Amino acid sequence: MNWILITMIFALLIPIYEAWQDEDIWQKMLAFASIATKTSVLILVISVLRDDWMIGVVGVIILSVGNASLMLLAQILKRMKNV
Repeated sequence: MNWILITMIFALLIPIYEAWQDEDIWQKMLAFASIATKTSVLILVISVLRDDWMIGVVGVIILSVGNASLMLLAQILKRMKNV
C-alpha cells in the first residue's frame, strides 16, 4: 500500500513544478487547483487506509471548498489586473 502513497505524492509534484515554471496567472491557478484536488484525494486515501472517518471529512471539505476559493481568488486577480 505504500507504493500507492508514493505514486500519489509523485503525481502531486507535477503541478508544483508547472506552477513554479509558468508565469501566466491562470496556469498557476490551475496548477494550484490541481494540487488542492490531489491533496484532498491523498487525504481520503489515507483516511480509508487508517479507517478514520474524521480525516475523510477533512478531505471532503478541502475537496469541496478548496477549489472554489481558488477560483474566487483568480477572479479577484483578473479584476485587479483590468483596473
